Amino acid sequence: MKGRIGVLLAVLVLTGNQLFAQSFQLGIKGGGNLSDFISGSTSTGTSFSAQAGWNAGLFVNFWLGNHFAIAPELLYTTEGAGIKRTSTGDNGTVTINNNLNLRYVSIPVMAKLRFTGGFYVEAGPEVSVNVSSSSWEDQSVKNLTNNAELGAAAGIGYQSPIGLGVSLRYTVGLTAADNTSDVTWGDLDMRNSSFSLDLFWTIFNNRRLAENW
Repeated sequence: MKGRIGVLLAVLVLTGNQLFAQSFQLGIKGGGNLSDFISGSTSTGTSFSAQAGWNAGLFVNFWLGNHFAIAPELLYTTEGAGIKRTSTGDNGTVTINNNLNLRYVSIPVMAKLRFTGGFYVEAGPEVSVNVSSSSWEDQSVKNLTNNAELGAAAGIGYQSPIGLGVSLRYTVGLTAADNTSDVTWGDLDMRNSSFSLDLFWTIFNNRRLAENW
């Protein structure tokens, strides 16, 4: 009996490993961002404008069947926006424009639903760690922003039978990027908002998965 149980467990392990190997894809990706801030509060004389950035990293597709996958990612991404502040005093109106540049190591965990032909939709949460090293006027950006943020992302994409693909994703911050209310910003409750257009390439099992689309 013990021998039969051992054989059965060995078969299950080998079968599980084979199915996992056939459903696993490692990928690399990179592209451009267009980021901005959205605010839950208002401050007289302060406005935001979008700025361009970039992202790059790795991801893994764990396919559960032929049309659904869980895809965690590890990305380095640039965010931020232009901030325009206008004030009026005895000397007239003064306008100051400056870019707030933010850098993150982000971990999105996307759920992908793929349709026949290679097109897919995706959505999921994202955790971002702030690794910014730039300055804002005379202060360190790290002193003005939170160490970590929570966001949500959704997008569309296409993956070809050879593993090359393209994706368009929108990510919005669910928690604030700024952590201070001072004379520079006021209490703005700024949250990141960005569009990303990426190219990617998946390794392993492209042919096998494409046969089942």
